Amino acid sequence: MAAAAECDVVMAATEPELLDDEEAKRAFAVLIPLASVIVPQRALVGPEVTVCVSMIDLVVLRLPQKGKEIEKEREAESFKEQGNAYYAKKDYNEAYNYYTKAIDMCPKNASYYGNRAATLMMLGKFREALGDAQQSVRLDDSFVRGHLREGKCHLSLGNAMAACRSFQRALELDHKNAQAQQEFKNANAVIEYEKIAETDFEKRDFRKVVFCMDRALEYAPACHRFKILKAECLAMLGRYPEAQSVASDILRMDSTNADALYVRGLCLYYEDCIEKAVQFFVQALRMAPDHEKACVACRNAKALKAKKEDGNKAFKEGNYKLAYELYTEALGIDPNNIKTNAKLYCNRGTVNSKLRKLDDAIEDCTNAVKLDDTYIKAYLRRAQCYLDTEQYEEAVRDYEKVYQTEKTKEHKQLLKNAQLELKKSKRKDYYKILGVDKNASEDEIKKAYRKRALMHHPDRHSGASAEVQKEEEKKFKEVGEAFTILSDPKKKTRYDSGQDLDEEGMNMGDFDANNIFKAFFGGPGGFSFEASGPGNFFFQFG
Repeated sequence: MAAAAECDVVMAATEPELLDDEEAKRAFAVLIPLASVIVPQRALVGPEVTVCVSMIDLVVLRLPQKGKEIEKEREAESFKEQGNAYYAKKDYNEAYNYYTKAIDMCPKNASYYGNRAATLMMLGKFREALGDAQQSVRLDDSFVRGHLREGKCHLSLGNAMAACRSFQRALELDHKNAQAQQEFKNANAVIEYEKIAETDFEKRDFRKVVFCMDRALEYAPACHRFKILKAECLAMLGRYPEAQSVASDILRMDSTNADALYVRGLCLYYEDCIEKAVQFFVQALRMAPDHEKACVACRNAKALKAKKEDGNKAFKEGNYKLAYELYTEALGIDPNNIKTNAKLYCNRGTVNSKLRKLDDAIEDCTNAVKLDDTYIKAYLRRAQCYLDTEQYEEAVRDYEKVYQTEKTKEHKQLLKNAQLELKKSKRKDYYKILGVDKNASEDEIKKAYRKRALMHHPDRHSGASAEVQKEEEKKFKEVGEAFTILSDPKKKTRYDSGQDLDEEGMNMGDFDANNIFKAFFGGPGGFSFEASGPGNFFFQFG
């Protein structure tokens, strides 16, 4: 009984190594012939026989375990084959499930991790795939496909340097591997695009940065860093919908991505949605308190908002000088904020028009439309300033631009009015000829005619050169024309409305200035004109 107890203790305390098939055969060859003698008398044998009994027991006990391991391997291979079948059918989710089952059965098989990594890559889950690829080469450093997949995952995620190391290792194992050679070139190309983009960003050549990032993303489609840089440059170029789309895609996958939150805020900021922009900047700073760009943008946004509101308040209160100063200060905060600065220029232009600094107002409005060529308000403000300075062709051009953009009745009427003023400007300005205002009274028009008619009468210039006489005679005739039109209420109304004076028999080509002069100065006690001979004139007062 003591011997049996000792045997149990030995068997319980010893953890044997698993025997392979050849070891088991050799053990059986030695021990089985003894079993018929030893086993029936197990309770009576001594210590030396107990050892033999333990060896027989070990072989007998471990054979089923060896069989189980072989069965697991067969089952794992079966799962792998099923995964391969689904992979071939492009059913990557099912392929993933079967490769996972294979790994669960045999967690030390490198190829299973490699296959699952390939499946995850097809599903676009490069970060998870990277973990499997790295595990595959940890289990088997000579696994070329594992190194290739690790490199591809690094490259797809934008880590081109790490990708190069993986591809180099694959080439060390198989220097003729064409895929490794090509991927190594691709990784180096991405490194070069990164360098160029960094330099061009500092030069503010944002279009070139976008180009470089587009090329890099062809090899690194899952790189958030490249996407963020591209989105930021798109925002700087004013391509806000594209920039927002890129940032929103990233936020859908990672709502805490501070860079994406910053770019989203930047788009709103540059679209003059400053209050909403500040909210995104603040959220980005919660995720990354040291985010320098978000910090600067948030500070600028708050400063712009405050200055603009203060300027608007001063304008409404009629303090135009203060409003001008505040708008000017706001314009110096951030030259990159195109839309907000366009509004600030237009606002300052309005202030200048109130101060009757019309040329300055035109310049401000011009700056506004240079920044934003769709800014209707700036075109309207500039067009009015053009009218006020009698630059009618420029005014018509601005109103045409406005009407083409927004075909409203109001804009149509403004264009029509400007076209009328242009038409009127191309004919003789009778008010200017007489030197009176457009609102001059009948008496003012008569006084003006008296003065101008005597000033330009040919007799006053009889001793001048032929050229001067001709010029003064022309002016004398124009003064008579002006008086004829402006002294007649009906003709004056037609003239002021821009209608053609020739339409109702008012042909000024048949006009006789001398008759008008005689009629005005003739009569009892008046001033009359008489001719004493060819080229001789004298004045006679009654």
